[in-house]
Amino acid sequence: MLPLFPHPPPLPPSPSLPPTPRTQVKRLPQRSSYDRQQVYDILDEGLVCHLGFGVKGQPFVIPTAYGRLNDQLYIHGSPASRLLTSLEQGIQVCLTVTLLDGLVLARSAFHHSMNYRSVVLFGTATRVDDTDEKMAALKAFTNHVVPGRWDDVRPPNRQELAGTLVLALPIAEASAKVRSGPPNDAAEDYALPIWAGEIPLNLAAAAPLTDPKCSPDLAVPDYVTTYRRENLVLEG
Repeated sequence: MLPLFPHPPPLPPSPSLPPTPRTQVKRLPQRSSYDRQQVYDILDEGLVCHLGFGVKGQPFVIPTAYGRLNDQLYIHGSPASRLLTSLEQGIQVCLTVTLLDGLVLARSAFHHSMNYRSVVLFGTATRVDDTDEKMAALKAFTNHVVPGRWDDVRPPNRQELAGTLVLALPIAEASAKVRSGPPNDAAEDYALPIWAGEIPLNLAAAAPLTDPKCSPDLAVPDYVTTYRRENLVLEG
């Protein structure tokens, strides 16, 4: 059987991502994590990343969707996209994903905070030209947004594939940062008669709305009616 991609497979990734000068968390380092699986879990639960890059001295931060396949993060779009055409030139990029888990209300205004999980990823994106890898990336992207969706839809045809630019960003230089739990008030403030605690937040899907142009005989797929973002199991 021929390999999926024509180039040699990468070495198995290590369980940790060694900190670098760019990924070393300096502010509240006790909240940092360089565990590769934790980074993957945050990326897999998120839906939107923000890509920061500079062109001729002008900084840009662009939100976009993404997908992960093993130790590669993929983004895609029109070949005319300034974001993608800039990134494929080999410029450095900083990608961030943040999950907001709750609001933290302290007894003092100063100690109010948020519970969150975030990833910061640095690297250089490369263009994906191999047809098999490109199709695998688009499958990973589709199933990242809605697990199981790829098997139900018409895959991209040759014209659509040619009209889609796909870039790969290796997950090699990254770190996670997590805050959880109740507020951390000053010792003298715990005696104040002020309510303090957490307001948990999560991304919840409402009931699906069927396209009016769908046949009335079509049932809503289970993966749509039960859609949720927590604890996703993604398959490439």
